[in-house]
Amino acid sequence: MSADQALPKGQHQMNKLRALHAHGQSVWLDFIRRDMLTSGELASHVSNGIRGLTSNPTIFQQAIALSDAYDNQIRTITTTRPTITTLEVFERLAVQDIQNAADVLRPIYDASNGEDGFVSLEVSPHLAYDTAGTISEAKRLWEWVNRPNLMIKVPATNEGIPAFEELISSGLNINVTVLFALDYYQRVAQAYVRGLSRAQNPGSIASVASFFVSRVDSATDTALGKVGTDQALALQGTIAVANAKLAYRRYGEIFASKDFAEVAARGGKPQRVLWASTSTKNPKYSDLLYVNSLVGANTVNTMPPITLNAFRDHGIIDGTALTTAIDEAEDRISSLSSLDIKFKKITDDLTEEAVTKFAESFDDLLTTLSQKIESLSA
Repeated sequence: MSADQALPKGQHQMNKLRALHAHGQSVWLDFIRRDMLTSGELASHVSNGIRGLTSNPTIFQQAIALSDAYDNQIRTITTTRPTITTLEVFERLAVQDIQNAADVLRPIYDASNGEDGFVSLEVSPHLAYDTAGTISEAKRLWEWVNRPNLMIKVPATNEGIPAFEELISSGLNINVTVLFALDYYQRVAQAYVRGLSRAQNPGSIASVASFFVSRVDSATDTALGKVGTDQALALQGTIAVANAKLAYRRYGEIFASKDFAEVAARGGKPQRVLWASTSTKNPKYSDLLYVNSLVGANTVNTMPPITLNAFRDHGIIDGTALTTAIDEAEDRISSLSSLDIKFKKITDDLTEEAVTKFAESFDDLLTTLSQKIESLSA
């Protein structure tokens, strides 16, 4: 499916995205490809309500493998620099895409006073457990892309969180990824406040905490299915949204605190929660389970094309979705322990698994690119 087919345009669709934004939630597109930048397609989506863009190694792999839009640049790079590494080739391709996307989204960034209009590029997943390496890589990419509406993606590992705090204090915009657990989310939000308090110009810095959703249900559903009781089975498909609601409540507490008030007085903005992994994995559930249920003020939902298409077609906007039934959400999470399901272990395992999968995707991307370089040179 092409991006054109996946993302229909029109007045109805435009109104749906703008209505969502009126309730405080921005939609960012979880997709990038060279031809959507050169054809004006991304600009059209932006005019219809898209307010940001995220990327990852899997997205870049598909873009490079399934398109010839990169071929001329690959030929030029490898001809002028025969000894260049595959990683260096990829970085040149990716940086050009990110720069072009950032330029398309710059009017959103300017009009929103730096709250939206961002494009995300992540540090190498192989640096997920390397604090110093993450800091160095993030600063290198930041300077190379040289766009104020860039967000560098940093994983919320034990080593990534202090790197994130240091990068915020240095004035970089950061998208903290692979968040599954409330305790890690709290650590990230508090690190943001500390980093912002040390920043020279906190008002110029933006950050999102990417809280992953659907994978939580995939993992807990498996555990609940093994228990097999009526109580356990009734909880299937409900834990991810419950977990997200509790994270949003924690967000409200942290950014209403005295510590943040002092930073806000200097122009600091709250770190928005970004709902990631919002495509529904289980066909038994609504294709918009992780969209309709997670509408809330000052949040972001990053959607792949198929989910965005579904939302534009039949999404339901309830501005109270994230702030209702909080006690019920808490009860659902608490009931897991009574079923002898260790939810913290599940979320810890999901974090480790996500880091591993992103690293594997990155390696697959380089393999794909290496094969393309070889075929083009032949």
